[in-house]
Amino acid sequence: MANNMREIKSRIKSINQMRQITKAMKLISASKLKKARTQLEETLPYFNKVRETIADILAHSAEVESKFFDIRDEKEGKKKAYIVMTGDKGLAGGYNSNILKLTEREIGDNKENVLLLVAGTTGRSYFTRKEYHVHTEFDYAVQNPTVFRAREITEIILDLYNKQEVDEVYIVYTQMISAISLEPRVLKLLPIEIGALREDVKADEIVLDQKFKYEPSEKEVLDVLIPKYIKGIMYGTFVEAFTSEQNARMTAMDNATKNADEMLQKLNLYYNRARQAAITQEISEIVGGASALK
Repeated sequence: MANNMREIKSRIKSINQMRQITKAMKLISASKLKKARTQLEETLPYFNKVRETIADILAHSAEVESKFFDIRDEKEGKKKAYIVMTGDKGLAGGYNSNILKLTEREIGDNKENVLLLVAGTTGRSYFTRKEYHVHTEFDYAVQNPTVFRAREITEIILDLYNKQEVDEVYIVYTQMISAISLEPRVLKLLPIEIGALREDVKADEIVLDQKFKYEPSEKEVLDVLIPKYIKGIMYGTFVEAFTSEQNARMTAMDNATKNADEMLQKLNLYYNRARQAAITQEISEIVGGASALK
């Protein structure tokens, strides 16, 4: 009985320690989540304005040619690049596994014509182990998304696209729909689909009867704006992925803390029962011994 009580007490102590860790991780994730949301809201108006300006140029122009609209339909064996945003750490529920499964589903059997640019050590080690073509120079932490990093990544992507080393670029990331709903998504980054971009901006935000003159030309203005637009998407998805990761980890740690509380409640009950049984046994032995002496 004494051994059983010591074992239960040891389990209670270890679960208490684990509960302290999960509770601390939940609070840290909640703090990072709030900071990430604030960061996204502060920079969103600028990138929205860039997007609206591009859509406005397309709405007031007949046919604007740009290298960023190059569909390359006639090319055989088109090479695709996927920017995959995973976490650097685990303990986030199904956050990382959902992204990895979606990426593999998108690639299918076309491993040879796919280049992966993976942000996050979890995804990078996974795809390297699976012998995918992982771009080794693309190594960015996802724990601190900044505009500076987004610009560096955009330059790498545009360089690969302009050299025709890749023909299509996609981003695989997690979007936080709500506090309890996270959705892995695939977003096409390049080439830009003109129709989708026009529809992306609400019709009432563009006044069609207004005439604007862009100097030196619409094409050259677009060549300046589109990299900024891509940088904005890159930064936005990085922050969105970071926010989703923190939310997933906060939820996972909250569930772990609740499970620990339930286990502690049961173990305390078992401990009290074992202690009561030990006390009853000792009383019985004392009573039995006293009766034997009579």
